[in-house]
Amino acid sequence: MSREISTENAPAAIGPYVQGVDLGSLIITSGQIPVDPKTGLIAEAVSAQARQSLENVQAIVEAAGLKVSDIVKTTVFVKDLHDFSTVNAAYEAFFREHNAPFPARSCVEVARLPKDVKIEIEAIAVRR
Repeated sequence: MSREISTENAPAAIGPYVQGVDLGSLIITSGQIPVDPKTGLIAEAVSAQARQSLENVQAIVEAAGLKVSDIVKTTVFVKDLHDFSTVNAAYEAFFREHNAPFPARSCVEVARLPKDVKIEIEAIAVRR
């Protein structure tokens, strides 16, 4: 049985989906684009967009009672794979700041993302 995860600390869903689901032992987030949930704004720089997307994922994971260190898998969607090293640096800094182990990850380039952002990140976390 799953429970919907909803928090004001991440952007509201912009379609027929939820921010995340709690399956008991697993938390699965929907893809998070870099919308600041307080202002609705999107930064221009891809590094800032990566950071905001990760903070949005963090908010959903924390709403389920878990921490960044409980994230075991992420999928990163980028509009331009040339941004990979910049995204990688922001991603590494985020997990190091939280003293969290790096999760397994996939990173793929996509043609377009909602609101024409440069990045979207989804995650799976485990309740231990």
